[in-house]
Amino acid sequence: MLPDFLVIGAQRCGTSSLYMYLSRHPHVLPSLRKEIEYFSTRYQEGEAWYRAHFPLEVRMASGRHPSQTFEATPDYLLHPEAPGRAARLIPAARLILLVRDPVTRAYSHYQHNRRLGQEPLSFEDALDQEEPRLASEAEKIRKDPSYQARPLRRYSYATRGRYAEQLERWLAHFEPEQVLILGSNDLFGQTAPAFDRIQRFLGLPAWQPPRFRNYSYLGRPDSPLPPLQDALRRRLAREFAEPNQRFYDLVGKDFGWQT
Repeated sequence: MLPDFLVIGAQRCGTSSLYMYLSRHPHVLPSLRKEIEYFSTRYQEGEAWYRAHFPLEVRMASGRHPSQTFEATPDYLLHPEAPGRAARLIPAARLILLVRDPVTRAYSHYQHNRRLGQEPLSFEDALDQEEPRLASEAEKIRKDPSYQARPLRRYSYATRGRYAEQLERWLAHFEPEQVLILGSNDLFGQTAPAFDRIQRFLGLPAWQPPRFRNYSYLGRPDSPLPPLQDALRRRLAREFAEPNQRFYDLVGKDFGWQT
């Protein structure tokens, strides 16, 4: 099979939890693993390789009710070539996008990298170095489909929070009605109604797991990192004010993030 829908991002917005919720739905058969990364960094592997991560058609048709299959790769929203690649292979797919206040998303991303030992800089220095770190990434991706784009994926703290410019790339290839945009605050704060909305969007029978838990990697509780400094929070809020408004205008909803 090929996926009926994709969870395309954003990173650190709840995609792991949503993948687990949907994977347990009785009418959903998930991919072999969450992040296949085919439309981003594994495109050179080819369509047969991608299909091998999904259920066989005979299994999908064996139940009493039709089933759907999907994958969730949060780098798809960020990667500049992913929308066109996906549109060529699965033009009718539905897309789910989770978004979060880009200030808290950026710091969560930084904390994640620090826990993994992937970021030697302070958060302030990492923000200052983001532009030079990513300066040549788009050109390298354009020239080489197999390029892994590790700096882009790893150090895109503020870049990933500019949702409008990333979503516009997807809307150049997919119709707006194919895209569901949901705030991570809704997913974790009002999980049952949020999950009902997702099921209606996908055309799935109503169902809920016995309980909703947070499957996000939060780090070790005995080794917390310091909270975001107020000065950096204010700096990021100023920098995101215009991109946030652009995103609100694009999707027709004000998410009420910090300004």
